[in-house]
Amino acid sequence: MDSKEVATKPHAVCIPVPAQSHIKAMLKFAKLLHHRGFHITFVNTEFNHKRFLKSLGPNSLDGLPDFQFEAIPDSLPDSDEDATQDVTLLCESIRKQNLLAPFHALLAKLNNDAISTSSNPPVTCIVSDGFMSTFTITAAEEIGAPIVLFYTIAACSFMGFKQLRAVVEKGLAPLQDDSCFTNGYLDTVIDWIPGMRDIRLRDLPTFLRTTNSDDIMFNFIMEETDRAHEASAVVLHTFDALEPDVLDALSSMLPHVYTVGPLQLHLNQIPEHPLKMGYSLWKEETECLEWLNTKRPNSVVYVNFGSIAVMTPERLVEFGWGLANSKLPFFWVIRPDLVIGESAILPPEFVAETKERSLIAGWCPQEQVLNHPSVGGFLTHSGWNSTVESITAGVPMLCWPFFGDQQMDCRYTCNEWGIGMEISNDVKRDEVGKLVKELMEGEMGKKMKNKVMEWKKLAEEATGPDGSSSTNLENLVNQVLLRKS
Repeated sequence: MDSKEVATKPHAVCIPVPAQSHIKAMLKFAKLLHHRGFHITFVNTEFNHKRFLKSLGPNSLDGLPDFQFEAIPDSLPDSDEDATQDVTLLCESIRKQNLLAPFHALLAKLNNDAISTSSNPPVTCIVSDGFMSTFTITAAEEIGAPIVLFYTIAACSFMGFKQLRAVVEKGLAPLQDDSCFTNGYLDTVIDWIPGMRDIRLRDLPTFLRTTNSDDIMFNFIMEETDRAHEASAVVLHTFDALEPDVLDALSSMLPHVYTVGPLQLHLNQIPEHPLKMGYSLWKEETECLEWLNTKRPNSVVYVNFGSIAVMTPERLVEFGWGLANSKLPFFWVIRPDLVIGESAILPPEFVAETKERSLIAGWCPQEQVLNHPSVGGFLTHSGWNSTVESITAGVPMLCWPFFGDQQMDCRYTCNEWGIGMEISNDVKRDEVGKLVKELMEGEMGKKMKNKVMEWKKLAEEATGPDGSSSTNLENLVNQVLLRKS
Protein backbone atom coordinates (compact mmCIF):
# COMPACT_ATOMS: atom_id res chain seq x y z
CA MET A 1 0.00 0.00 0.00
CA ASP A 2 1.54 3.34 -0.96
CA SER A 3 1.63 6.33 1.38
CA LYS A 4 -1.22 8.05 -0.48
CA GLU A 5 -3.53 5.09 0.20
CA VAL A 6 -2.42 5.00 3.84
CA ALA A 7 -3.15 8.71 4.30
CA THR A 8 -6.72 8.39 3.00
CA LYS A 9 -7.60 5.29 5.04
CA PRO A 10 -10.02 5.95 7.92
CA HIS A 11 -8.33 5.44 11.31
CA ALA A 12 -10.44 4.40 14.32
CA VAL A 13 -8.97 4.52 17.81
CA CYS A 14 -10.84 1.95 19.95
CA ILE A 15 -10.66 2.18 23.74
CA PRO A 16 -12.55 -0.29 25.98
CA VAL A 17 -13.12 -0.20 29.74
CA PRO A 18 -10.12 -2.14 31.08
CA ALA A 19 -12.11 -5.28 32.00
CA GLN A 20 -12.34 -8.67 30.28
CA SER A 21 -15.90 -8.52 28.93
CA HIS A 22 -15.59 -4.94 27.67
CA ILE A 23 -12.28 -5.67 25.94
CA LYS A 24 -13.70 -8.78 24.26
CA ALA A 25 -16.74 -6.96 22.83
CA MET A 26 -14.66 -3.97 21.70
CA LEU A 27 -12.08 -6.20 20.03
CA LYS A 28 -14.83 -7.92 18.04
CA PHE A 29 -16.22 -4.55 17.01
CA ALA A 30 -12.74 -3.37 16.01
CA LYS A 31 -12.24 -6.48 13.85
CA LEU A 32 -15.49 -5.71 12.01
CA LEU A 33 -14.34 -2.14 11.33
CA HIS A 34 -10.93 -3.41 10.22
CA HIS A 35 -12.67 -5.76 7.79
CA ARG A 36 -14.46 -2.70 6.39
CA GLY A 37 -11.16 -1.00 5.60
CA PHE A 38 -10.38 0.92 8.79
CA HIS A 39 -6.89 1.28 10.22
CA ILE A 40 -7.31 0.33 13.91
CA THR A 41 -5.41 1.44 16.99
CA PHE A 42 -6.64 -0.58 19.98
CA VAL A 43 -5.86 0.96 23.36
CA ASN A 44 -5.47 -1.17 26.49
CA THR A 45 -4.16 -0.11 29.87
CA GLU A 46 -0.56 -1.15 30.53
CA PHE A 47 -1.79 -3.65 33.15
CA ASN A 48 -4.09 -5.45 30.68
CA HIS A 49 -1.56 -5.16 27.85
CA LYS A 50 0.82 -7.22 30.02
CA ARG A 51 -1.94 -9.71 30.86
CA PHE A 52 -2.67 -10.26 27.17
CA LEU A 53 1.00 -10.94 26.48
CA LYS A 54 1.02 -13.42 29.35
CA SER A 55 -2.15 -15.28 28.34
CA LEU A 56 -1.73 -15.21 24.54
CA GLY A 57 2.06 -15.24 24.15
CA PRO A 58 4.80 -12.60 23.79
CA ASN A 59 4.08 -11.90 20.11
CA SER A 60 0.29 -11.85 20.39
CA LEU A 61 0.02 -8.05 20.24
CA ASP A 62 2.39 -7.53 17.33
CA GLY A 63 -0.81 -6.95 15.38
CA LEU A 64 -0.80 -6.13 11.68
CA PRO A 65 0.43 -3.03 9.83
CA ASP A 66 -3.11 -1.65 10.02
CA PHE A 67 -4.31 -3.14 13.34
CA GLN A 68 -2.07 -1.99 16.17
CA PHE A 69 -2.08 -2.14 19.95
CA GLU A 70 -1.10 0.71 22.25
CA ALA A 71 -1.10 0.97 26.04
CA ILE A 72 -1.70 3.86 28.43
CA PRO A 73 -1.23 3.93 32.25
CA ASP A 74 -4.31 3.55 34.51
CA SER A 75 -2.77 5.30 37.57
CA LEU A 76 -3.60 2.36 39.85
CA PRO A 77 -1.21 0.75 42.33
CA ASP A 78 0.27 -2.59 41.22
CA SER A 79 -1.93 -5.62 41.78
CA ASP A 80 -1.94 -9.38 41.19
CA GLU A 81 -1.54 -9.82 37.45
CA ASP A 82 -3.88 -12.85 37.35
CA ALA A 83 -6.78 -11.16 39.08
CA THR A 84 -9.33 -8.63 37.88
CA GLN A 85 -8.45 -5.16 39.14
CA ASP A 86 -10.57 -3.50 41.80
CA VAL A 87 -13.53 -2.13 39.82
CA THR A 88 -14.13 0.77 42.21
CA LEU A 89 -10.51 1.96 42.03
CA LEU A 90 -10.58 1.67 38.25
CA CYS A 91 -13.77 3.73 37.98
CA GLU A 92 -12.42 6.33 40.41
CA SER A 93 -9.32 6.70 38.22
CA ILE A 94 -11.48 7.17 35.10
CA ARG A 95 -13.70 9.62 36.98
CA LYS A 96 -10.75 11.72 38.11
CA GLN A 97 -9.75 12.09 34.44
CA ASN A 98 -6.45 10.28 35.15
CA LEU A 99 -6.59 8.70 31.69
CA LEU A 100 -7.32 11.90 29.78
CA ALA A 101 -3.74 13.20 29.56
CA PRO A 102 -2.16 9.88 28.46
CA PHE A 103 -5.00 9.25 25.99
CA HIS A 104 -4.68 12.73 24.58
CA ALA A 105 -0.90 12.31 24.29
CA LEU A 106 -1.43 9.03 22.42
CA LEU A 107 -3.82 10.69 19.93
CA ALA A 108 -1.27 13.49 19.38
CA LYS A 109 1.49 10.92 18.85
CA LEU A 110 -0.62 8.99 16.31
CA ASN A 111 -1.37 12.19 14.40
CA ASN A 112 2.28 13.32 14.51
CA ASP A 113 3.38 9.89 13.25
CA ALA A 114 0.91 10.24 10.39
CA ILE A 115 2.54 13.51 9.36
CA SER A 116 6.18 12.50 9.87
CA THR A 117 6.27 8.88 8.66
CA SER A 118 3.12 8.55 6.53
CA SER A 119 3.04 4.85 7.48
CA ASN A 120 -0.16 5.38 9.51
CA PRO A 121 -3.15 7.55 8.59
CA PRO A 122 -4.23 10.37 10.94
CA VAL A 123 -6.98 9.58 13.47
CA THR A 124 -10.42 10.09 11.88
CA CYS A 125 -12.76 8.77 14.62
CA ILE A 126 -12.85 7.39 18.16
CA VAL A 127 -14.82 4.33 19.26
CA SER A 128 -14.99 4.58 23.03
CA ASP A 129 -16.58 2.31 25.58
CA GLY A 130 -19.62 4.20 26.83
CA PHE A 131 -18.26 4.00 30.38
CA MET A 132 -15.13 5.96 29.41
CA SER A 133 -17.11 8.92 28.04
CA THR A 134 -16.12 11.43 30.72
CA PHE A 135 -12.66 11.76 29.18
CA THR A 136 -12.98 10.32 25.66
CA ILE A 137 -15.65 12.84 24.59
CA THR A 138 -13.31 15.64 25.74
CA ALA A 139 -10.40 14.11 23.80
CA ALA A 140 -12.52 13.72 20.64
CA GLU A 141 -13.64 17.36 20.85
CA GLU A 142 -10.02 18.47 21.19
CA ILE A 143 -9.02 16.74 17.93
CA GLY A 144 -12.32 17.45 16.15
CA ALA A 145 -13.16 13.79 15.43
CA PRO A 146 -16.55 12.05 15.61
CA ILE A 147 -16.92 9.78 18.65
CA VAL A 148 -19.10 6.72 18.97
CA LEU A 149 -19.95 5.42 22.44
CA PHE A 150 -20.15 1.64 22.39
CA TYR A 151 -22.06 0.30 25.40
CA THR A 152 -21.25 -3.41 25.67
CA ILE A 153 -24.55 -4.04 27.48
CA ALA A 154 -28.21 -4.73 26.74
CA ALA A 155 -30.59 -1.90 25.82
CA CYS A 156 -32.67 -2.72 28.93
CA SER A 157 -29.58 -2.31 31.15
CA PHE A 158 -28.54 0.90 29.41
CA MET A 159 -32.04 2.27 30.04
CA GLY A 160 -31.66 1.23 33.69
CA PHE A 161 -28.39 3.18 33.94
CA LYS A 162 -30.03 6.19 32.23
CA GLN A 163 -32.79 6.22 34.88
CA LEU A 164 -30.55 6.39 37.96
CA ARG A 165 -30.71 10.21 38.05
CA ALA A 166 -34.52 10.03 38.07
CA VAL A 167 -34.39 7.39 40.82
CA VAL A 168 -32.34 9.85 42.92
CA GLU A 169 -34.65 12.77 42.11
CA LYS A 170 -37.66 10.73 43.23
CA GLY A 171 -35.91 9.98 46.54
CA LEU A 172 -35.73 6.22 45.94
CA ALA A 173 -31.93 6.09 46.19
CA PRO A 174 -29.47 6.19 47.87
CA LEU A 175 -31.16 3.83 50.36
CA GLN A 176 -32.24 5.25 53.73
CA ASP A 177 -30.44 2.58 55.75
CA ASP A 178 -29.42 -1.07 55.74
CA SER A 179 -32.94 -2.28 56.60
CA CYS A 180 -33.85 -1.57 52.93
CA PHE A 181 -31.92 -4.72 51.99
CA THR A 182 -34.17 -6.97 54.07
CA ASN A 183 -37.58 -5.30 54.41
CA GLY A 184 -38.83 -5.77 50.85
CA TYR A 185 -37.99 -2.18 49.83
CA LEU A 186 -36.06 -3.41 46.78
CA ASP A 187 -39.29 -5.01 45.51
CA THR A 188 -40.80 -1.52 44.99
CA VAL A 189 -42.20 -1.48 41.44
CA ILE A 190 -40.93 1.30 39.18
CA ASP A 191 -43.69 1.92 36.63
CA TRP A 192 -42.42 5.07 34.93
CA ILE A 193 -39.43 3.87 32.90
CA PRO A 194 -40.09 4.35 29.17
CA GLY A 195 -40.43 1.08 27.24
CA MET A 196 -40.35 -1.13 30.36
CA ARG A 197 -42.92 -2.75 32.60
CA ASP A 198 -42.96 -4.53 35.97
CA ILE A 199 -39.42 -3.42 36.78
CA ARG A 200 -38.55 -3.48 40.48
CA LEU A 201 -35.89 -1.43 42.23
CA ARG A 202 -33.87 -4.66 42.60
CA ASP A 203 -33.75 -5.07 38.79
CA LEU A 204 -32.04 -1.70 38.31
CA PRO A 205 -28.22 -1.52 38.38
CA THR A 206 -27.01 -2.61 41.80
CA PHE A 207 -24.95 0.56 42.21
CA LEU A 208 -28.05 2.25 43.65
CA ARG A 209 -27.91 -0.19 46.61
CA THR A 210 -25.86 2.19 48.71
CA THR A 211 -26.71 4.40 51.68
CA ASN A 212 -23.92 6.83 50.74
CA SER A 213 -24.76 9.65 48.32
CA ASP A 214 -21.02 10.05 47.59
CA ASP A 215 -20.61 6.38 46.63
CA ILE A 216 -17.98 6.26 43.85
CA MET A 217 -19.63 3.62 41.64
CA PHE A 218 -23.12 5.13 41.97
CA ASN A 219 -21.91 8.56 40.85
CA PHE A 220 -19.55 7.19 38.22
CA ILE A 221 -22.39 5.32 36.47
CA MET A 222 -24.66 8.38 36.46
CA GLU A 223 -21.91 10.62 35.09
CA GLU A 224 -20.97 8.14 32.37
CA THR A 225 -24.52 7.93 31.00
CA ASP A 226 -25.15 11.70 31.41
CA ARG A 227 -22.94 12.48 28.43
CA ALA A 228 -24.32 9.85 26.04
CA HIS A 229 -26.32 12.45 24.09
CA GLU A 230 -23.11 14.40 23.33
CA ALA A 231 -21.65 11.54 21.27
CA SER A 232 -21.98 11.31 17.48
CA ALA A 233 -23.79 8.00 18.07
CA VAL A 234 -24.56 5.39 20.73
CA VAL A 235 -23.99 1.76 19.78
CA LEU A 236 -25.53 -1.17 21.70
CA HIS A 237 -24.56 -4.83 21.53
CA THR A 238 -28.09 -6.14 21.01
CA PHE A 239 -30.52 -6.61 18.12
CA ASP A 240 -33.85 -4.97 17.35
CA ALA A 241 -36.12 -8.01 17.67
CA LEU A 242 -34.79 -8.80 21.18
CA GLU A 243 -35.62 -5.45 22.84
CA PRO A 244 -38.04 -3.48 20.60
CA ASP A 245 -39.88 -1.48 23.29
CA VAL A 246 -36.78 -0.27 25.12
CA LEU A 247 -35.02 0.55 21.85
CA ASP A 248 -37.98 2.62 20.65
CA ALA A 249 -37.90 4.56 23.93
CA LEU A 250 -34.12 5.09 23.75
CA SER A 251 -34.33 6.29 20.16
CA SER A 252 -36.65 9.06 21.23
CA MET A 253 -34.28 10.05 24.07
CA LEU A 254 -30.98 10.02 22.16
CA PRO A 255 -30.21 11.34 18.67
CA HIS A 256 -28.55 8.25 17.11
CA VAL A 257 -28.85 4.73 18.52
CA TYR A 258 -27.48 1.78 16.55
CA THR A 259 -27.92 -1.89 17.48
CA VAL A 260 -25.21 -4.03 15.90
CA GLY A 261 -25.31 -7.40 17.70
CA PRO A 262 -24.54 -10.19 18.07
CA LEU A 263 -21.03 -9.27 16.94
CA GLN A 264 -19.80 -12.85 16.72
CA LEU A 265 -22.43 -13.67 14.09
CA HIS A 266 -21.04 -10.90 11.86
CA LEU A 267 -17.51 -12.22 12.41
CA ASN A 268 -18.60 -15.76 11.50
CA GLN A 269 -19.37 -14.48 8.00
CA ILE A 270 -15.88 -13.08 7.42
CA PRO A 271 -13.28 -15.38 5.93
CA GLU A 272 -10.80 -15.88 8.74
CA HIS A 273 -9.70 -12.55 10.18
CA PRO A 274 -5.94 -12.00 9.72
CA LEU A 275 -5.58 -10.93 13.36
CA LYS A 276 -5.20 -14.34 15.01
CA MET A 277 -5.19 -13.31 18.67
CA GLY A 278 -7.86 -14.43 21.13
CA TYR A 279 -9.85 -12.25 23.51
CA SER A 280 -8.88 -13.59 26.89
CA LEU A 281 -6.83 -12.07 29.71
CA TRP A 282 -6.53 -15.55 31.25
CA LYS A 283 -4.93 -18.52 29.57
CA GLU A 284 -7.74 -20.60 28.04
CA GLU A 285 -7.68 -24.32 28.78
CA THR A 286 -8.85 -26.08 25.62
CA GLU A 287 -8.68 -29.67 26.94
CA CYS A 288 -12.31 -29.25 27.98
CA LEU A 289 -13.37 -29.54 24.32
CA GLU A 290 -11.95 -33.08 24.14
CA TRP A 291 -13.80 -33.97 27.35
CA LEU A 292 -17.05 -32.55 25.91
CA ASN A 293 -16.53 -34.73 22.80
CA THR A 294 -17.03 -37.81 25.00
CA LYS A 295 -20.47 -36.67 26.23
CA ARG A 296 -23.96 -37.16 24.74
CA PRO A 297 -25.66 -34.21 22.93
CA ASN A 298 -27.33 -31.69 25.28
CA SER A 299 -26.27 -33.62 28.38
CA VAL A 300 -23.70 -31.31 30.03
CA VAL A 301 -24.35 -28.34 32.33
CA TYR A 302 -21.77 -25.59 31.73
CA VAL A 303 -21.04 -23.38 34.77
CA ASN A 304 -19.14 -20.09 34.60
CA PHE A 305 -19.61 -16.94 36.69
CA GLY A 306 -17.64 -14.66 34.37
CA SER A 307 -14.58 -12.53 34.97
CA ILE A 308 -15.62 -10.33 37.93
CA ALA A 309 -18.21 -12.14 40.10
CA VAL A 310 -16.90 -13.47 43.41
CA MET A 311 -18.50 -15.60 46.10
CA THR A 312 -17.97 -16.90 49.63
CA PRO A 313 -16.49 -20.38 50.18
CA GLU A 314 -19.91 -21.46 51.56
CA ARG A 315 -21.72 -20.51 48.35
CA LEU A 316 -19.13 -22.30 46.25
CA VAL A 317 -19.79 -25.47 48.25
CA GLU A 318 -23.59 -25.07 47.93
CA PHE A 319 -23.28 -24.69 44.14
CA GLY A 320 -20.98 -27.71 44.10
CA TRP A 321 -23.34 -29.99 46.03
CA GLY A 322 -26.31 -28.74 44.00
CA LEU A 323 -24.50 -29.83 40.83
CA ALA A 324 -23.43 -33.11 42.44
CA ASN A 325 -26.97 -33.91 43.61
CA SER A 326 -28.41 -33.36 40.13
CA LYS A 327 -26.45 -36.48 39.06
CA LEU A 328 -25.83 -34.77 35.68
CA PRO A 329 -22.46 -34.25 33.98
CA PHE A 330 -21.10 -30.71 34.39
CA PHE A 331 -18.16 -28.58 33.30
CA TRP A 332 -17.36 -25.86 35.84
CA VAL A 333 -14.98 -22.94 35.31
CA ILE A 334 -13.56 -21.76 38.65
CA ARG A 335 -11.19 -18.87 37.97
CA PRO A 336 -8.25 -18.28 40.33
CA ASP A 337 -9.94 -15.33 42.07
CA LEU A 338 -13.55 -16.58 42.21
CA VAL A 339 -13.65 -17.12 45.98
CA ILE A 340 -13.30 -14.00 48.13
CA GLY A 341 -9.87 -13.78 49.70
CA GLU A 342 -8.90 -17.44 49.43
CA SER A 343 -8.46 -20.30 47.01
CA ALA A 344 -11.52 -22.23 45.88
CA ILE A 345 -11.50 -25.53 47.76
CA LEU A 346 -14.22 -28.09 47.26
CA PRO A 347 -14.64 -30.88 49.82
CA PRO A 348 -12.96 -34.24 48.99
CA GLU A 349 -16.36 -35.99 49.24
CA PHE A 350 -17.65 -33.73 46.45
CA VAL A 351 -14.62 -34.54 44.28
CA ALA A 352 -15.07 -38.28 44.88
CA GLU A 353 -18.82 -38.13 44.20
CA THR A 354 -18.51 -36.24 40.89
CA LYS A 355 -15.14 -37.25 39.40
CA GLU A 356 -16.67 -39.57 36.81
CA ARG A 357 -18.96 -36.91 35.38
CA SER A 358 -17.37 -33.55 36.05
CA LEU A 359 -14.56 -31.37 34.78
CA ILE A 360 -13.21 -28.27 36.50
CA ALA A 361 -10.99 -25.71 34.73
CA GLY A 362 -9.55 -22.26 35.52
CA TRP A 363 -10.77 -20.60 32.30
CA CYS A 364 -11.99 -21.75 28.89
CA PRO A 365 -12.89 -20.65 25.35
CA GLN A 366 -16.51 -19.98 26.32
CA GLU A 367 -18.06 -19.56 22.89
CA GLN A 368 -16.62 -22.86 21.67
CA VAL A 369 -17.97 -24.52 24.81
CA LEU A 370 -21.47 -23.05 24.46
CA ASN A 371 -21.59 -24.08 20.80
CA HIS A 372 -20.47 -27.63 21.59
CA PRO A 373 -23.29 -30.11 20.86
CA SER A 374 -22.97 -31.79 24.27
CA VAL A 375 -23.72 -28.58 26.24
CA GLY A 376 -27.42 -28.38 27.11
CA GLY A 377 -27.61 -25.65 29.75
CA PHE A 378 -25.60 -22.74 31.15
CA LEU A 379 -25.41 -21.73 34.81
CA THR A 380 -24.31 -18.08 34.51
CA HIS A 381 -23.92 -14.80 36.40
CA SER A 382 -26.00 -13.15 33.63
CA GLY A 383 -23.23 -10.91 32.33
CA TRP A 384 -24.24 -9.47 28.96
CA ASN A 385 -21.50 -11.12 26.87
CA SER A 386 -22.41 -14.49 28.38
CA THR A 387 -26.13 -13.92 27.79
CA VAL A 388 -25.62 -12.97 24.13
CA GLU A 389 -23.26 -15.92 23.61
CA SER A 390 -25.83 -18.28 25.15
CA ILE A 391 -28.60 -16.92 22.90
CA THR A 392 -26.48 -17.25 19.74
CA ALA A 393 -25.55 -20.82 20.74
CA GLY A 394 -29.20 -21.71 21.50
CA VAL A 395 -28.49 -22.67 25.15
CA PRO A 396 -31.03 -21.94 27.95
CA MET A 397 -29.77 -20.50 31.24
CA LEU A 398 -29.89 -20.66 35.02
CA CYS A 399 -29.16 -17.16 36.28
CA TRP A 400 -27.35 -16.08 39.44
CA PRO A 401 -26.78 -12.35 38.84
CA PHE A 402 -23.95 -10.82 40.83
CA PHE A 403 -23.83 -7.05 40.33
CA GLY A 404 -24.11 -4.07 37.97
CA ASP A 405 -26.37 -4.71 34.99
CA GLN A 406 -26.63 -8.46 35.60
CA GLN A 407 -29.89 -8.20 37.60
CA MET A 408 -31.60 -6.54 34.61
CA ASP A 409 -30.13 -9.12 32.18
CA CYS A 410 -31.50 -11.84 34.45
CA ARG A 411 -34.94 -10.18 34.66
CA TYR A 412 -35.25 -10.03 30.87
CA THR A 413 -33.75 -13.49 30.32
CA CYS A 414 -36.28 -15.10 32.67
CA ASN A 415 -39.37 -12.87 32.35
CA GLU A 416 -39.33 -11.28 28.91
CA TRP A 417 -37.48 -13.77 26.73
CA GLY A 418 -38.46 -17.02 28.49
CA ILE A 419 -35.01 -18.57 28.26
CA GLY A 420 -33.83 -18.65 31.88
CA MET A 421 -34.69 -19.39 35.51
CA GLU A 422 -33.26 -17.44 38.46
CA ILE A 423 -31.40 -18.98 41.38
CA SER A 424 -32.03 -17.11 44.63
CA ASN A 425 -29.15 -15.00 45.84
CA ASP A 426 -28.43 -16.97 49.02
CA VAL A 427 -27.73 -20.24 47.07
CA LYS A 428 -29.00 -23.47 48.62
CA ARG A 429 -27.89 -26.84 47.25
CA ASP A 430 -31.44 -28.26 47.10
CA GLU A 431 -32.67 -25.39 44.94
CA VAL A 432 -29.58 -25.54 42.70
CA GLY A 433 -29.97 -29.31 42.20
CA LYS A 434 -33.69 -29.01 41.48
CA LEU A 435 -33.28 -26.16 38.97
CA VAL A 436 -30.37 -27.87 37.20
CA LYS A 437 -32.52 -30.98 36.72
CA GLU A 438 -35.47 -28.88 35.48
CA LEU A 439 -33.20 -27.01 33.06
CA MET A 440 -31.76 -30.19 31.59
CA GLU A 441 -34.66 -32.65 31.78
CA GLY A 442 -37.88 -30.90 32.83
CA GLU A 443 -40.86 -29.47 30.95
CA MET A 444 -39.79 -25.91 31.71
CA GLY A 445 -36.32 -26.72 30.38
CA LYS A 446 -37.79 -28.01 27.10
CA LYS A 447 -39.88 -24.84 26.69
CA MET A 448 -36.83 -22.67 27.33
CA LYS A 449 -34.79 -24.67 24.81
CA ASN A 450 -37.45 -24.15 22.12
CA LYS A 451 -37.66 -20.45 22.95
CA VAL A 452 -33.89 -19.89 22.87
CA MET A 453 -33.73 -21.60 19.46
CA GLU A 454 -36.28 -19.05 18.20
CA TRP A 455 -34.15 -16.16 19.53
CA LYS A 456 -31.05 -17.73 17.98
CA LYS A 457 -32.81 -17.72 14.60
CA LEU A 458 -33.82 -14.06 15.03
CA ALA A 459 -30.22 -13.16 15.95
CA GLU A 460 -29.03 -14.86 12.77
CA GLU A 461 -31.64 -12.95 10.73
CA ALA A 462 -30.55 -9.64 12.33
CA THR A 463 -26.96 -10.24 11.22
CA GLY A 464 -27.93 -11.67 7.81
CA PRO A 465 -27.58 -9.76 4.50
CA ASP A 466 -30.60 -7.45 4.99
CA GLY A 467 -30.94 -7.82 8.74
CA SER A 468 -31.39 -4.89 11.13
CA SER A 469 -27.93 -5.22 12.74
CA SER A 470 -26.17 -5.51 9.37
CA THR A 471 -28.00 -2.42 8.05
CA ASN A 472 -27.24 -0.50 11.27
CA LEU A 473 -23.55 -1.40 11.09
CA GLU A 474 -23.41 -0.20 7.49
CA ASN A 475 -25.19 3.06 8.36
CA LEU A 476 -23.01 3.62 11.42
CA VAL A 477 -19.88 3.29 9.29
CA ASN A 478 -21.09 5.45 6.41
CA GLN A 479 -23.12 8.10 8.24
CA VAL A 480 -21.04 8.51 11.41
CA LEU A 481 -17.55 7.03 11.34
CA LEU A 482 -16.67 8.11 7.81
CA ARG A 483 -18.27 11.51 8.25
CA LYS A 484 -15.94 14.46 7.94
CA SER A 485 -16.59 16.49 11.07
